[in-house]
Amino acid sequence: MAGRWIDRWEPEDDTFWRETGRPVARRNLFLSVFCEHVGFSIWSLWSVMVLFMGPAYGVDPAGKFFLISVATLVGALVRIPYTFAVARFGGRNWSVFSALLLLVPAGAAWFAMEPGTSYGTFLLVAALAGVGGGNFASSMTNINAFFPLREKGWALGLNAGGGNIGVPVVQLVGLLVIATAGATHPRVVLAVYLPLIALAGLAAALGMDNLAPVRNDTGAVGEALREGHTWIMAFLYIGTFGSFIGYSFAFGLVLQTQFGRTPLQAASLTFIGPLLGSLIRPVGGRLADRHGGARITLTNFAAMAAATCVVLYASAQKSLPVFLAGFIALFALGGLGNGSTFKMIPGIFQAKGLARGLDPQAAAAYGRRLSGAAMGLVGAIGALGGLAINLVFRQSFQTTGTGTAAYAAFLACYAACFTVTWAVYIRRPVEAAVPATAPPAPVKV
Repeated sequence: MAGRWIDRWEPEDDTFWRETGRPVARRNLFLSVFCEHVGFSIWSLWSVMVLFMGPAYGVDPAGKFFLISVATLVGALVRIPYTFAVARFGGRNWSVFSALLLLVPAGAAWFAMEPGTSYGTFLLVAALAGVGGGNFASSMTNINAFFPLREKGWALGLNAGGGNIGVPVVQLVGLLVIATAGATHPRVVLAVYLPLIALAGLAAALGMDNLAPVRNDTGAVGEALREGHTWIMAFLYIGTFGSFIGYSFAFGLVLQTQFGRTPLQAASLTFIGPLLGSLIRPVGGRLADRHGGARITLTNFAAMAAATCVVLYASAQKSLPVFLAGFIALFALGGLGNGSTFKMIPGIFQAKGLARGLDPQAAAAYGRRLSGAAMGLVGAIGALGGLAINLVFRQSFQTTGTGTAAYAAFLACYAACFTVTWAVYIRRPVEAAVPATAPPAPVKV
């Protein structure tokens, strides 16, 4: 897999970008979206498989929540090595490998999905599906290197949004299978995805490129780990992406457990929220490009807290229509916040570079260097928020029989995220955190 390597890449150079960079970057973006989309579908596969697991499987609701929690956990952890694999092996080469690797969890699920399979086997197969979550980190790190700062919000939002759509698509496929073949034919879902995985690997091999200027930089990783903004943004990403992926995995089970929906009824509603959240993510990135990611993120957390209040009220009143309205709003707002928070990361590090006296071109290179390292860490920790959501749901249903206590915990989380965003990025600019040796140019964070 020697691949095609591009030796010179200078997206901040307007002439290079206009004449050479843009078409190459957009081609790689399009194919990256496809590979990441399939990866998200496999990562969220068990949010669909549990809907097929009727009484004959002998798994209670708490056990099903734990299955999807295991997939979430593994997907979060593998994001860290996937981030650095792009620089080690090349964006094209790693996209081919990581896409074809998805054949393993899909094939394992094919053999496991039948009554009589042990719960331990289900746990192992669900854990294998977690590798699909790693595709997000490598894809975002790769695309971050292709685009100039002024277009990162749109590009990263489109890349992530197109990938996120893999969640509702696999859920929609599950709905169609349950509605046509019945809830006893989970292998039909896998029959759809096995050829798609092979197609994704082939498309990456034929159409993507490796960037030679992107190299593993252990210094950047260490600096990102020591940088407080990395951990602050990771916390905020727990509130946005953690909510999106956690709710996406758990929503169908919540509808079945709390509101008594059948598998078909649950599947007919499960995909709507993740679809809206995925489609709106590029909008969050575009708004952040225009108005600054911090402002959009602050407003978004306030709206998420309000939507959670609606869900909390509906849960207490056992009102399914109000519950659905509040939950779908949470999905949409989570997607919007995903776009705005990820736009903030390169802007923060470029602003810090300017504040240290670097010229604009050097500050842009500094921002790319640190943001590429930070994105994997932020993405991994944010995905752990999805694990936390599923574990909180599991505990709430296990102890009280409803999700009301879980929604109260989520409300407290959004309030904390709102406070941190205001205190760190609204109350004072990022540039103020570093003594400036030269007047910095304005950068929207």
